[in-house]
Amino acid sequence: MADRDDEKMDVDDGTDEISTITLGQYYQRLFPFTDYFKWLNYSASEATREFTHREFSFTINDGVYLRYQSFKDGTELQREVVRLAPSKIDIGAVFTAAPKHAKSLQPGVFKPVSKELVFDIDMTDYDEVRTCCSGGEICDKCWPFMTVAMHVVDQALREDFGFTQIMWAYSGRRGVHCWVCDERARQLDDPGRRAVAGYLGMVRGGAEQSKKVTLSQRSGKHPHVIRSAKIVEDYFEELLLVSQEILLTRERWTKVLAALPDEEVRKQLDAKWTKNPDRSSVDKWSEMVDAVDRRAGKRNTAYGLATFERDMMLQLAYPRLDENVTTHLNHLLKSPFCIHPKTGRVCTPIASDQFDTFDPFSVPSLGQLLRELNTSQDATAPTSLAQYANVFKEFVSTLCRSQDVKPTLPSLEF
Repeated sequence: MADRDDEKMDVDDGTDEISTITLGQYYQRLFPFTDYFKWLNYSASEATREFTHREFSFTINDGVYLRYQSFKDGTELQREVVRLAPSKIDIGAVFTAAPKHAKSLQPGVFKPVSKELVFDIDMTDYDEVRTCCSGGEICDKCWPFMTVAMHVVDQALREDFGFTQIMWAYSGRRGVHCWVCDERARQLDDPGRRAVAGYLGMVRGGAEQSKKVTLSQRSGKHPHVIRSAKIVEDYFEELLLVSQEILLTRERWTKVLAALPDEEVRKQLDAKWTKNPDRSSVDKWSEMVDAVDRRAGKRNTAYGLATFERDMMLQLAYPRLDENVTTHLNHLLKSPFCIHPKTGRVCTPIASDQFDTFDPFSVPSLGQLLRELNTSQDATAPTSLAQYANVFKEFVSTLCRSQDVKPTLPSLEF
């Protein structure tokens, strides 16, 4: 991302430009309905049950929530979205019947049968780690947490599960979403989704728990752990020690030392840093690792000490998933290309080869896009949304051509 002087994206940037009129113009002139239909139809031809039995939900008129919307084809969806100009669109599961008929069906008849395997990673779940922002704010210093998360989860889904049809999207505010569109993923039931979420989950425990990554000797040798630790290590110094300065003050370093499984080393380091607190987090981290290594050697390599550096790096930078979003088949997730109601920014796709270069501050807002349309002398000239629409088009084109590969799933046990 471009270097900025501590620029932050606040939760309410751009909201004054959102109205039924401006949203209607956006949906009518810019929303990629053709590719959107192909994506959720899993075909470029006539509508399938994947689309006609799919639930959409719309938020309109300052909070009115319309659930169980469904449409016979892409044209009907487009017509209704343009008419209602929803401030938010959520995508749900494919059901046994068209969701618009849900109220007229007997109990037990209307059930979800498939949906993309989805993941939601939100920056607020890193608030106990990041020091630059909190709540709805993000900045250049903390966004790399999302970069690390995308790399870790994407590689696990591809290499450990054999999934190939994976779309990432910026939430429009402070996080990212992942849509796994392979047929095997869409057919997973709730226990299967829990198994995948459990496989990917590594940071456990609330704010009161000091050590949140606990791996046995066996699980520590798992390919996913080894691969993830390498990804985290590549970003760790710049992200946690330089940008976040996690050992800068006693309040910060106390949280890290609390996870160290040796009271004597904790006290020694705390006393030393308290006496000379102005040393950088890079120097303090190096000093801590050296002290732990010496102690582990004296104690004949006690496992908790020998792996402390790896476990602590994972605890601070490993992806923090909202497992409830992943584990329930009927859970809704915000649609790509809708406008985030808190920021006015578009929820844009992120290409898998652009994790490191994606810049949330460059994502266009609704107001920006409409100004581009209104000031252009060429009615056919592309707006700043075009690059993201092209990423989506390429993904959908590949998806429609793809034939699912069905490799044997790896063990979900550590």
